[in-house]
Amino acid sequence: AGAIVLARDGTFTIECAHPGGHFTKRAEAEEILKRILRDLCQSEIDLVISSANGTFVDQAEYRALQAIVPNAFVYTVKPALGESVGAAGLWHVIVAAQALRSAELPPVLHADPAIGLRLSLSRTSVAGARRAIVLSCGVNQQAAGLRLAIR
Repeated sequence: AGAIVLARDGTFTIECAHPGGHFTKRAEAEEILKRILRDLCQSEIDLVISSANGTFVDQAEYRALQAIVPNAFVYTVKPALGESVGAAGLWHVIVAAQALRSAELPPVLHADPAIGLRLSLSRTSVAGARRAIVLSCGVNQQAAGLRLAIR
């Protein structure tokens, strides 16, 4: 799946990449994530692949998602695969491409159903989904994102 996305040829396109930014304080993370989401939401967004991994960034990401894309489906791969550090962003893109291709999201493992986001708590159909935002928050305290579309 990674080769299909990276080939720049076929049914997927990276419509927009956002360089994000670096945060030195926890309070800055939410504002950077909101800016990334606002800039990437120039088109209708069907799903978001989140970077949630059990750190303080989860709360910043949650608040940004609630504020900017409250109706999008949200999935995070890290409870299933663990923290893959430098490879996490690529995993997120692969998961987004597979979700758009199969029109389905797997369940988020160990998710709190009361969180207030549209999490895929079980295998979830996303039929008709055309666009996904991929968020990546690194351990070096920076965040970035991209908007992936299926043709």
